[in-house]
Amino acid sequence: MAEKRRILIVTAAFGEGHNSAARNLALALEDMGVTVRVEDPCFQGLPVLTPIVSKLYRGVTTHAPRLWARIYKSTDQCDFSKERLSFMRKPERALAGVMEEFKPDAVVSTYPLYPYHLERIFAADGRRVPIFTAVTDSIEINAAWMNAPTDWWLVTDGATRDAMVGEGLDPGRIVDTGFPVHPKLGDLRPLSAEDGCDPFRVLYFPTAKLPYVRRHSKALLNADERVTLTIVLGKNVRRLYSRAAEIKRAYPGRVRLVGWTRRVPEYLSRHHLVVGKAGGATVHESIAARCPMLIHHLVPGQEEGNLRLLEQIGGGYLAETPEKLGARVADLLADGQAGWRSMKRALAVHGHSLGAVSGARFILKNLAEDR
Repeated sequence: MAEKRRILIVTAAFGEGHNSAARNLALALEDMGVTVRVEDPCFQGLPVLTPIVSKLYRGVTTHAPRLWARIYKSTDQCDFSKERLSFMRKPERALAGVMEEFKPDAVVSTYPLYPYHLERIFAADGRRVPIFTAVTDSIEINAAWMNAPTDWWLVTDGATRDAMVGEGLDPGRIVDTGFPVHPKLGDLRPLSAEDGCDPFRVLYFPTAKLPYVRRHSKALLNADERVTLTIVLGKNVRRLYSRAAEIKRAYPGRVRLVGWTRRVPEYLSRHHLVVGKAGGATVHESIAARCPMLIHHLVPGQEEGNLRLLEQIGGGYLAETPEKLGARVADLLADGQAGWRSMKRALAVHGHSLGAVSGARFILKNLAEDR
């Protein structure tokens, strides 16, 4: 039955969480024999403007997070079912073209605006298929997600489901599948809470702010002589490499530099602590890998819910300055690493390492019942 299904997944390049969720759901569905197509209608419809807007988004969230918080919260007042921004008409037409060509049995959206486009497309051509909206934020959910005309919302955790139900949404249509993390995270074995922590391996994801690579790294390495540091430069490798290399030279044998990599799940499973920004993909991959997290950068509004989730679980905390980072690491390693071990056990109780697989199974189950 599954091999006959055709599922379209639509995403957008405005935040890595959308793309990560789309890729991982596609992997899980393909493993179940489904024909999957992943598209970015914004890029298809606006191939020149979309990279510019995406770069601007990253710049504002990194360097002016409070400004972005005001922009983000202002969208709570928008009625996307009626609002037809002229520049969004091309992505909507691109989506209509994909629907006509691919003829999917269902659409999964990891970006909140596409369900509104789909409703207008369905009204125009008279054919409707189920919509599954994978919400990539936690607890603090923007109205664009909650007002979306969708059949089901796939959410990251029970607290997020409770928050959405509390806003009056139908509880029967909100499903806690977990964030769609990479399916391999369900197969990897995390470090034990009884690990000796010597060395204490820290995985660090810096932002594009140049000075903080040095400041954060020094704070982490100076917190305890057992700390070793893996710095994942990712897409910022050219911008950040010289400063990261300076740290590597200053702390011989204790620092490893990594560029862009597909092996983040493996790194998370082998490290004792991850330090990064509060983006949905990073936070939920850390939760799935049972790797305690310290957040050094938080975008107000959009990412506050991710921090709240970590704090509710007991698996992570905010440490926005180098001084707070160093103090937190020292605390985690005090008294036989009691603080770190407590966080590891809390993450193990929470579970949620199979979000993409759970989401894929739910989608296929409900498509089967529609037949």
